[in-house]
Amino acid sequence: MKKSIGIIIAIITSAILIMLTYYATAQDHMMHKPSQSINTAICVLGPTEGSDVSGTVTFTRTMQGIKVVAELNGLSVGAHGFHIHEFGDCSAADGTSAGGHFNPEGHEHAALEAEMNHVGDLGNLVADQNGHAHLEFTTTQIQFEGANSIIGRSIIVHAQADDLKSQPTGNAGARVACGTIGITK
Repeated sequence: MKKSIGIIIAIITSAILIMLTYYATAQDHMMHKPSQSINTAICVLGPTEGSDVSGTVTFTRTMQGIKVVAELNGLSVGAHGFHIHEFGDCSAADGTSAGGHFNPEGHEHAALEAEMNHVGDLGNLVADQNGHAHLEFTTTQIQFEGANSIIGRSIIVHAQADDLKSQPTGNAGARVACGTIGITK
C-alpha cells in the first residue's frame, strides 16, 4: 500500500511539474514572440475637423534604436508640435479622443533629447513654403514592446510649435492631424 501511495504521489508531482513547465513556456512564448516579430510600424495621419493635414510616420527597428521618419503635407509654414499620444483613438473630430501625451514614466514635458521627458515627446516638425514637413531621427526612448510600446497609440500633429517646456503639453495648440500606430510588414 505504501508503495502504491508513493507511486501515486510521484505521478501527481510529475504531472504538476509538466503542467507548470508547459504554462511557463506558453507564457514566455506569448510575451516574447510579438516583440521579436515587430520590426516596422506605421501611422497614417488624417486631418482633424477644419484641417487639411495628412501624411505618414514610419517606425523601423535598427541596431541604434527605433528610426522615425515623418512625411506630412497640408501644414502651415513653420514648426508644429509632434507627439505620441496615449490612445490610438482618433474618432473625435478634434483629435481629443487620443488622450494626452504618452507618458508611462510620469515625467515632465520636455524636448526629445532631454534627460527626462514624456516618451511621447517627439519635438517639432517644420513645414516649408509648400506645407511639407520631413523629419528623421533615431531614438531608444520608444519601443515596440513593454511599458514604452507605441503600438496601438496615436500620433498627433499640432497647429503651433511645441515650446518644449510648458506643462503638460508644450502649448502647441489645436490638434490638426491624428493617426493610430499599427504593425506593418
